[in-house]
Amino acid sequence: MTTERVIDDEKRIDKAAYVLKAVAHPLRIKIIQMLNEKSELNVSAIYKNLNAEQSLISHHLINMRDKGILDIRRSGKNIYYFLVDNAVSEIIDCIYKSKILN
Repeated sequence: MTTERVIDDEKRIDKAAYVLKAVAHPLRIKIIQMLNEKSELNVSAIYKNLNAEQSLISHHLINMRDKGILDIRRSGKNIYYFLVDNAVSEIIDCIYKSKILN
């Protein structure tokens, strides 16, 4: 393996670890699953559906947005969150399908 290949692999590994850390919380996984099904949701719809405090959900949404997992669309006073890339949902699906959870 060449040095360039190792460096490229290290960058990809670091990015993979970064993404996995960003979603490594049960509420974040639930939010991602909801957004995968509904395309976009506002904070009210998310916290009501999850029966959680609005401030807690907002914290998780902001964190995932800062890490590039989610983005927003503004419509008047409402802010709608959506997944930047469905690959995160695919990763979660792979974990569900794996023997890790059985």
